[in-house]
Amino acid sequence: MEVDFLYGFLTWFKKFFGNMLEGVLDFFKGIVFGIGKTFNFPYYFKIWGEESVNFRALDWILSILAFIVAIGVWVGLIVLIVLGIRKYIRFRRTLVGNEDLLEEIADLHQDVIRLNNEKTRLMDLKVSQAGLTPEQMRELLGETGEGGEGAVAGEGGEEGEGGNAQVVEGASRFARLTAVDRKYENYEAPQYDVSMSLSEICDDLRNFACSNHRLYYEIRTIRLMFAGLASTKLIILQGISGTGKTSLPYVMGKYFLNDATIASVQPSWRDRNELFGYFNEFTKKFNETEVLRRIYESSFNDDLNIIILDEMNIARVEYYFAEMLSILEMPDPNEWKIELVPSRWDNDPIKLDEGSLRIPQNVWYIGTINNDDSTFSVSDKVYDRALVINLDSKGIAFDAPMTTPKRVPYSHIEKLYDKAIKDYPVTQERLDDINKLDLYVIEHFRVAFGNRIMKQLKLFVPVYVAAGGTELDAVDYVLATKVFRKFESLNLSLIRDEIRGLIQYLDTLFGKGMMKESISFLQRLQKTY
Repeated sequence: MEVDFLYGFLTWFKKFFGNMLEGVLDFFKGIVFGIGKTFNFPYYFKIWGEESVNFRALDWILSILAFIVAIGVWVGLIVLIVLGIRKYIRFRRTLVGNEDLLEEIADLHQDVIRLNNEKTRLMDLKVSQAGLTPEQMRELLGETGEGGEGAVAGEGGEEGEGGNAQVVEGASRFARLTAVDRKYENYEAPQYDVSMSLSEICDDLRNFACSNHRLYYEIRTIRLMFAGLASTKLIILQGISGTGKTSLPYVMGKYFLNDATIASVQPSWRDRNELFGYFNEFTKKFNETEVLRRIYESSFNDDLNIIILDEMNIARVEYYFAEMLSILEMPDPNEWKIELVPSRWDNDPIKLDEGSLRIPQNVWYIGTINNDDSTFSVSDKVYDRALVINLDSKGIAFDAPMTTPKRVPYSHIEKLYDKAIKDYPVTQERLDDINKLDLYVIEHFRVAFGNRIMKQLKLFVPVYVAAGGTELDAVDYVLATKVFRKFESLNLSLIRDEIRGLIQYLDTLFGKGMMKESISFLQRLQKTY
């Protein structure tokens, strides 16, 4: 019975699955047969040849059109199938990518949790070092508020102003600035040299750069630098690489025995914190920069202090230097203040006024600019407030006597500037010519000089003359760099003929060929188009 049962089952199973497999094979055979039959072009051409003997002209046209339509339909179907497959593949890839992103997000969440735990551990460590328990710390934060003035700053236990939190006894949140305070506790002013005139300082500095550093500058460049320092606190040195843009303020610091501070601007600079630093709410310390320390220290001495903003346009100057530009525009130097922290602590540096730092007058900012694809263009807002010095060629070597550095005080330089303004004011004749030129430029180019440019001109020209230059050369340089530079933003193709007329007008006002700097710049603009 058992054998008969198995025989019957096997017989049924063979017929059942055999029939099913035959159906599957017939299905695929049908697909292959259907595809073969559908695209049986030899058969189509055969019956076309048999029937075409009876075709007339219209029959031929319709048969050809039928072939074209049939081929077009099948090509369209194949394209749709391929597109559908590609879309499905992209959809699957998107799903897989989303799954990967979700896994990465989950991993990031785990990292955040781990970092928070690490932060908590570090906080507990600092709290224990300060002599507080975690419960006392939580109670303290509940009383003073997070980030309050009296939060724990380190070891020790002194009550901070405005809260019950404890800070390190005698410690300051401004470590570098407090170190400056200690440095100048018993400060004795050095022996300054107040014997030289502006022209002598220019010649001496040029010889010093040559004899000590093998740097060769034209005397005109040195005169422009000192005249620029008299007219503004921001000097921009621009030109091709290798012309000594950074070296010039550097060697000035060496000459005046007060090295310049170099701040290498980074592409990531976005706000003033990159330049001055910021207050860390977690550590209750101010992260001070070397620029901030130099500005603070300048209020203790009578030296010339130079801060170099190297490659200043590798980031947008308007972002990180905007506040300083506004401060330097204020007419009253007593208002030149930058707020570092919102309020005062008892152990803050002595020169801070309610958390604000006053910018001293003996500090200049000298920026270097390279105009290429890796840098940003400098806006008119910056150019108008600065004095631009173009260094377009390398200096020619010359022989100079060995020259020693001189410690010339800022107060002496200021006296020399005041004397120059008194002794060599811009003549009325020259002011009348400038006024006529102003009216001409407004009429033909819709560009005006502005009060700021005239103010700088009246400071720049006398100092340039006192340094050994001529009044007309100084006026020429200011007009070229402060006024005619604005033409670059105009449509040069439309004002080309107007520029030719302007050059002729300059010859009429100031003498033929006398405005060399301005005419050279205008001619370069003409060649642009």
